[in-house]
Amino acid sequence: MSIADRVDGSKPAAGAQRASLSPSVSKPAFAVASGQRELRLDLFRGLALWLIYIDHVSPDLLTWFTIRNYGFSDAAEIFIFISGFTAALVYGRATFEAGFVIGTARLLRRVWQIYSAHILLFLVLMAEIAFVVAVSEKPSFYIREMEVADFFSEPGPVMIQALLLRFRPLNMDVLPLYIVLMTFLPLVFVLTRLHRDLPLIVSIVFYVLTIRFDLHLSTYRDGFWSFNPYGWQLLFVFGAWCALGGGRRLSTIIDSPIVFCLAIAYLSAAFFVTLTWYFPQLEVFIPAWLARLIYPIDKTDFDVLRFAHFLALAVVVLRFVPGDWGGLRSPWARPLIVCGQYSLQIFALGVALSFAGYALLTELDAGVALHVIVGATGLLIMYGVARTFTWYKWAMSGRERAAAVPADLTAQTP
Repeated sequence: MSIADRVDGSKPAAGAQRASLSPSVSKPAFAVASGQRELRLDLFRGLALWLIYIDHVSPDLLTWFTIRNYGFSDAAEIFIFISGFTAALVYGRATFEAGFVIGTARLLRRVWQIYSAHILLFLVLMAEIAFVVAVSEKPSFYIREMEVADFFSEPGPVMIQALLLRFRPLNMDVLPLYIVLMTFLPLVFVLTRLHRDLPLIVSIVFYVLTIRFDLHLSTYRDGFWSFNPYGWQLLFVFGAWCALGGGRRLSTIIDSPIVFCLAIAYLSAAFFVTLTWYFPQLEVFIPAWLARLIYPIDKTDFDVLRFAHFLALAVVVLRFVPGDWGGLRSPWARPLIVCGQYSLQIFALGVALSFAGYALLTELDAGVALHVIVGATGLLIMYGVARTFTWYKWAMSGRERAAAVPADLTAQTP
């Protein structure tokens, strides 16, 4: 079974196999067949959204229930990889079937939607911060914690910088990264048409140049993007490359027992290293030369150790969650899948809820029980909103079908 079979749960057609074997392709062998929905993408994207919310609402307590404290990578890697994968599936198919102009136009419309959601989220979050600052006995704490002092001191110029994506509060770095990466996705399709592996090769070269020459984007007041697009593009392009047929060619590697054992070993080693961050007495077991080699494990520029950790997680997950896994139809998985199907809306909602919950927990000096209650309440709200979107989509599609019936009858009337 190939990695693509793990994704769509079916064997590729003969034409798809020929396309995936051709170095120069007019149309790639997409990992998911047209008209099919890969529930695992929705499941893990929904999981990433939940983990991001938990990491933000309770960064010191509930994060012990997420993956952030148990390895080098976290939910951000899951979200960016799946974003690249799904974007390549949707807009790559439109580009290769309808043409570059139409595909790019559809993609840029999506970029505009993401940008609009980012600006709306910025306004909502600033309103939340302003309210909390007004009623709190420690307003300077929230202004400093959310990194918004410049906005409150000179809102006019800073608002312009926010529109240019050069200023944003804490925890609002993912959507600007997503906007930049999506904008350059048409280039990935052009390179794919020239050679199936050219996008990944160019991405790796660009990543190496980024690390070597410290390439980055600046923010307002001489800062840097917390998620450097020059570095994180590697994961996004890798996801797109897998969706465009590259993942199929990794099947022998993914299925190898040796690779699986190496993945387990790497995850275990990464877990031990992270333990030393919280229990310094364990640092004596890490040789000095190894510490000099691996540190710092930089998130901003997407350290290669984080990439390797994500790949190891993917190898293990694909082994235990195949495409025909019965758990995908379980009611327990339904909340994650539904949230993953409306990722942009739920991500924005999660960021807004996370600050509200964080401020509430801080003001009340809450204990473990209230942290759990606030965290669970936020997840329930996210799921409820996603269910509302699902119902609304169903209701509108029903109305459209009903409206189409009289028109059909009229057309058939002599």
